[in-house]
Amino acid sequence: METITKISDYCKEINISPPRHAFYDIRKFEDNMKTVNLKQEPFRHEFYAVALRHSGSNKEVMGQSLNSNLFFNSPYQIITWEIKEDWQGWYIIFDKDFVSMNPNWQNFIIDFPFFRIDKSIPFNLPESDAELADNLFQKINDEYHSENNDKFRFIQTYTHLLLLLTKRYFEKLNIPAKEQQDNRTADILLVSRFQTLVETSLTNEEENTEIRQTSFYAERLSIHPNHLNAVAKRITGKTASQIIQQQIITSAKSLLRQTELSIKEIAFRLHFVEPTHFNAFFKKMTSFTPQQFRDNTSL
Repeated sequence: METITKISDYCKEINISPPRHAFYDIRKFEDNMKTVNLKQEPFRHEFYAVALRHSGSNKEVMGQSLNSNLFFNSPYQIITWEIKEDWQGWYIIFDKDFVSMNPNWQNFIIDFPFFRIDKSIPFNLPESDAELADNLFQKINDEYHSENNDKFRFIQTYTHLLLLLTKRYFEKLNIPAKEQQDNRTADILLVSRFQTLVETSLTNEEENTEIRQTSFYAERLSIHPNHLNAVAKRITGKTASQIIQQQIITSAKSLLRQTELSIKEIAFRLHFVEPTHFNAFFKKMTSFTPQQFRDNTSL
């Protein structure tokens, strides 16, 4: 099952236009209806999302009931749906880069416990809170499409209020058990630390072929490689090795597109002993050689 790591790729996956900003997006459901996939095959993504549905019918939306109002999606949750074209309402979706922009969100995953679980729980709001939520989405939308230099400070504040409203309703429930939440929280935090370590290690120009090995990261995270693999698989659906390989490809594509480094220089920067090893790896993962990818801007 695919795990999507960029909001732009999420938009492409569900067949809607690209986001205005890479780390945050807000949409009206009705604006998507002309192109969005009405039947979506299951996938995972690494984002946080909150939605307010005013109306709309569906055959199946994983984790949501027919008459839901306010609902959310957490990172690595399996997402799928089969809906009709009559959905109306709002949703926001944002990534960890947006979270890191707000100094008050240093304990984000702890402060907003609904993002620790792997299913959506819909809340039917009374009219007053539904109006409040709608106003917050509208204010976020107005700022998002403005040219104000400080717009994301306002968006952070409105988003925070929206998350607090979601938390208020979530805390009235006893699902899941605290132990289950704590376990998933620890797993998500471990995967996040692992992904960050992979990204930073691959950009380190000091030659080290072990950087492409799971054991390299397990040692730095003070855990056994088997445990790292198990947690990565449980949360993302991918092994630790697959996550490392995907980040190598992402970094390689960026270097091929955005720099004038030779293929040989890129191979060494990504810690391959021989450029031929890098060429073979890149072709195996993408079906193209590095040079073919660099020459074809449509890929």
